[in-house]
Amino acid sequence: MNAPATPPSAPATPTVPMIRTLGLVAALCGLIIVGAYQGSLSAVQENKRIALERAVFKVLPTAKSIGEYFATGNGVTVASGETPAGAIRFYAGYDEKGQLAGIAAEGAAKGYSDFVRILFAWVPDCQCVTGFGLVASRETPGIGDKILVDKDFLANFKALEVRLNEDMSALANEVKTVKHGTKTAPWQIDAISGATITSRAVGKGINDASQALLPRIAGHLDFIRNKP
Repeated sequence: MNAPATPPSAPATPTVPMIRTLGLVAALCGLIIVGAYQGSLSAVQENKRIALERAVFKVLPTAKSIGEYFATGNGVTVASGETPAGAIRFYAGYDEKGQLAGIAAEGAAKGYSDFVRILFAWVPDCQCVTGFGLVASRETPGIGDKILVDKDFLANFKALEVRLNEDMSALANEVKTVKHGTKTAPWQIDAISGATITSRAVGKGINDASQALLPRIAGHLDFIRNKP
């Protein structure tokens, strides 16, 4: 009996050409991704700038123009380019007469789901925070976003005391969020019942940012008042 014929084996795949082809495809994909990123980067940055500018005007409603500054350990300078290491970027709003309407600065603290980033307004004349806006948040819809619509919570920011101590080295009193209905001091924030964690994030964001920024700019308000 004859042995069954052995089927012909498939030809070996040429390894080197295949690797070259895959490498070429990967390189082309990388170039396309980098090109798309670079091509859209300026538009993304411009959109962020416009969104932030709108947020500044929202928290400082009497402002008609804004100036950007850096606060460093050595003083205050007009902002230009990327924020230097160790510096804090902030914004000054000026009214229609060119008078300083207030300072806007970013703050952030851990909320329920993620960090809650806010922009708040500080007015030197009263040394108080008069409003805030949301920059970014992933809090639970319908709960965390109450900070933007709850009238009692927003009432905290008609004149939230954020005052420096006598030597202007730190806040005279820490900004704290307290349990709903227990506020007894002008530097306290009455939390929203059912959204206490997010409420606390707002208070901590304001406190931490103010502690870092205000002592740096306290001695340079005259410079800031002179609109660049």
